[in-house]
Amino acid sequence: MSRRAARSRPRGVQITPENKCSFCVGSKCCNYVTQKIPGPRSKYDFEHLLWQVAHEGVEVYKDEDGWFLLFHTRCRHLRADGRCGIYERRPQICRDYDNDYCEYDAPAEEGFELHFRTYDELNAYCRRRFRRWER
Repeated sequence: MSRRAARSRPRGVQITPENKCSFCVGSKCCNYVTQKIPGPRSKYDFEHLLWQVAHEGVEVYKDEDGWFLLFHTRCRHLRADGRCGIYERRPQICRDYDNDYCEYDAPAEEGFELHFRTYDELNAYCRRRFRRWER
């Protein structure tokens, strides 16, 4: 996911949910996976998250729906032109995806209450949250 929603909006063309994906530069929603996780409460929970964000391409965020791990990874069926290579037999979750308001319209990060892209960012938060982090 990028900080800014990349857009390619041709003049005179009305963007609708039916044609929106064809104008999305970089096919953002097909380049990451999120997984809801239980909200961390203890030092142990946060240490586990630190281990996870220490890995390349892994981030953690909290939004109005809770805590999530975010994995930056491109769908292996995404074609070079940004279209789905298995569109007719894509998984149900892809079929159910609603792009009425998506990252084409605004970056997902705008809705994040907390967002940790790196080990250092999460570690700094842990040190502020737990006064006795080192013990």
